Amino acid sequence: MSGHLDLIDLKIIESLGGNGRIRLSELAEVVGLSIPSVSERLDKLQKNGIIKGFTMEVDERQLGFDIQAFVRVRVDSSKHYKSFMEHVMKEEEIMECYSVTGEGSHILKVMTHNTASLERFLSRIQSWPGVLGTNTSFVLSQLKRNNRICAEIVRNNLQDRQVLITFDEKKSRK
Repeated sequence: MSGHLDLIDLKIIESLGGNGRIRLSELAEVVGLSIPSVSERLDKLQKNGIIKGFTMEVDERQLGFDIQAFVRVRVDSSKHYKSFMEHVMKEEEIMECYSVTGEGSHILKVMTHNTASLERFLSRIQSWPGVLGTNTSFVLSQLKRNNRICAEIVRNNLQDRQVLITFDEKKSRK
């Protein structure tokens, strides 16, 4: 992570996680700064890669994706990693891919229209070089989806790592 964060940066991040479309004027009011100051901080947070982008949340079922599933994939060795990732990047049904420990090597979050399209999709995955097998869990309902990062938890974590600075420290560094 480049640079240091302060409590205002954390409040900005927390506020945007709750509402990525918040107006700069509202955000400035929440954190107690001017609009130009908030804009400058947002630019810094993006430039440093802390804020990667702003996204929307979609109800996939209303768009005809009735099946959501998590597919655990077992790949036989790391020599197939590059090929596996190339396949993953081409598949539009794969919404997220995680490299994991434990049973299997990767977990894929998948959206598809129905069980027949999921079956075709799983057949494709199982034909990729190095794939030994898959294990699929269907999502029945989503109980929690959270894009908001709690500023208090981040503050504690960053203080432990000594990368969070307070306003008193800023003044003493000048």
